[in-house]
Amino acid sequence: MPHQTLLEKLRSHGIRGELLNWITAWLGNRKQRVCVRGCASGWRTVTSGVPQGSVLGPILFLIFINDLDFGMLNSILKFADDTKVYGEVVNQKSREDLQNDLDLLVKWSDEWQMKFNVQKCKVMHIGKNNMEYKYTMNGMELESTKTEKDLGVVMSSDLKSTDHCLLAYNKASRMLGMMGRTMKSRNPEILLSIYKSIVRPHLEYCTPAWSPHYKKDKDLLERVQHRFTRMFSHLRHLEYEERLNILGLWSLEERRNRADLLEVYKMASGKSGNSLHDLFTVDKNGKTRGHSLKLIKKFSKGNTRHHFFTERVVSR
Repeated sequence: MPHQTLLEKLRSHGIRGELLNWITAWLGNRKQRVCVRGCASGWRTVTSGVPQGSVLGPILFLIFINDLDFGMLNSILKFADDTKVYGEVVNQKSREDLQNDLDLLVKWSDEWQMKFNVQKCKVMHIGKNNMEYKYTMNGMELESTKTEKDLGVVMSSDLKSTDHCLLAYNKASRMLGMMGRTMKSRNPEILLSIYKSIVRPHLEYCTPAWSPHYKKDKDLLERVQHRFTRMFSHLRHLEYEERLNILGLWSLEERRNRADLLEVYKMASGKSGNSLHDLFTVDKNGKTRGHSLKLIKKFSKGNTRHHFFTERVVSR
């Protein structure tokens, strides 16, 4: 993010006067050098980028990439330096439209001196009848991938959550193992607090987006909490459900159901960034008694769609 082009964009957004002068002074007159094993290079002037960890840095970056999608036909998602372009490709024409959008991104990056790392750019084909067209950026063919981690959630081309369940299980299992090795105390109050803080969040992060519907995936995740409840020697002879009741815990499946319902409540009450009407169809017939936010369950052929967030919560 070159400083001169950044300041040019700030002016175009109406940022002028003392505020622009302050940002210019904040970015300028900075130098850096590299130190390796006690040996240091010479000082060089910093002419691009913003200080890491600053509050102003992300705001300036968002302003810089604000016009990234200008002229594009397909949809785009921008989150910091992670950009995703997506669209429905059903024929050669729609394939060319998507390729033209990628060319626009490359043109923008050349114009504003912020190059894409094409080797890290990938394409994911979704759908059983997908033609899996090839796409290029800057003359290089993009690598095709079946799974990709996005904002902490592993997405797969078949839209199943098995890969993410395995990742969540491995992370939580490692944290539980570390907790068991380092904690000598077996006081339930202490271990419960630690378990809820560093183990269970790995199993529950963003569950409305990937909640599993296969029994093998549910059992895999539940296995972590099953191991935790067996850390107390006086409870090992009891059944899993009894141990949960004594410790005051819910099963992970019950907590995922609760998270789904809480997300719908936030949408309905306007406390979420997602609108209820963007994802759900509200029943407007009003022939029966009750509230005005009754949701309609849509017909779905595929098993994946049937267990998707917008469908499974209506059944609960």
